[in-house]
Amino acid sequence: MTDLTTILALTLGACVSMGVLGAALLHLIRRRSLRAQLTMATLIPVVAVVATVAINVQFMFLSSHDSAVILVALAISMALAVGGAWLVMRRIVQASQQLGAGLNQLVAESAGAGGGSSVLTKVERSAELPHELARVAADLTDARATLAEARGRERAAEQSRRELVAFMSHDLRTPLAGLRALSEGLEDGVIKDVPRALSDLRSTVTRMAGLVDDLFALSRLQGAPHPKEQKLVSLTELLTDVASEIAATATTREVKLRLDVPPEDRLAVLGSPDDLTRAFANLVVNAVQHTDRGHTVELRGQRADNGRVQVAVTDGCGGIPTAHLSKVFETGWRGTPSRSGDDRGAGLGLAIAREVVESHAGDIEVNNVDGGCRFNIVLPAPKQRAER
Repeated sequence: MTDLTTILALTLGACVSMGVLGAALLHLIRRRSLRAQLTMATLIPVVAVVATVAINVQFMFLSSHDSAVILVALAISMALAVGGAWLVMRRIVQASQQLGAGLNQLVAESAGAGGGSSVLTKVERSAELPHELARVAADLTDARATLAEARGRERAAEQSRRELVAFMSHDLRTPLAGLRALSEGLEDGVIKDVPRALSDLRSTVTRMAGLVDDLFALSRLQGAPHPKEQKLVSLTELLTDVASEIAATATTREVKLRLDVPPEDRLAVLGSPDDLTRAFANLVVNAVQHTDRGHTVELRGQRADNGRVQVAVTDGCGGIPTAHLSKVFETGWRGTPSRSGDDRGAGLGLAIAREVVESHAGDIEVNNVDGGCRFNIVLPAPKQRAER
């Protein structure tokens, strides 16, 4: 056997032996800390090289001086490998501990304990954090922001539900008290004008039925997507019908109702005719009821340059305080005496209109204009809706 063959055999044997020994050690410490496992994995190839060189030095019959130099170099290399492995493992372990602390704080914050933001921010900005763990910290920070936003929406929804219950309780209590008084009066025979009392009973029942219908509609729209059939709807025809139905109410209140729709364009959209009719009727009725006598409510439909359909309802209510504009579509909103909900009470009309428009992939907003306010609704054309 030649010297080269001997060296190769010794090298191969030393490497294989150290590899098998290293694998066995890694298996034994598989449940130990990450620091121990990574340190062992880093040192295994270094130790294999040291062992291989040390064995070959003995068989190469080098001088004692050369052997000492090689062994010293191996010792220094071994020390550097151990120090480097220890430093890297220390940083990784510290970063992992910081990341774990941030995660624990995030869990505590999700449970309502709070205090997770400062820890996560400190971890994310740490200069000692490796790139991969820095990305994890950034993802946790984004998750915290998303969680905070969701909790904010949840609190707002809960507050809205509480206000709705309070409003509905108040608005139902009044007609119920009236019904009770009328029924007791009829029963005791103290009411002389029975036909008038029966008419009042019917009006009160109708108003209560409207409240219940609005509450049911809002509950359905805010819940899971309903299976109502979506089909092409002509907003030109729909707005014309809405204006015709509300014309008598506008005349009674001495309010002018003006309709402006293009005769050559059907303003087709994809959606539910019943829901869209309810939404626009709520907006127009709301506008008529809060417009001063002698003023005008304008209902206008048109197609924008981008193909989307725009509908505007402009009234003469005198305007809405700027601080209340963002609350107009909240359930049960009663911002000012002039716009405190419709005559049926609970202020659900605008909330229902918003839910209908958003369920049709549209947008709705309100802005003050000269003498009143304008509700702007934008709905996508059928092709645009299909692309969404």
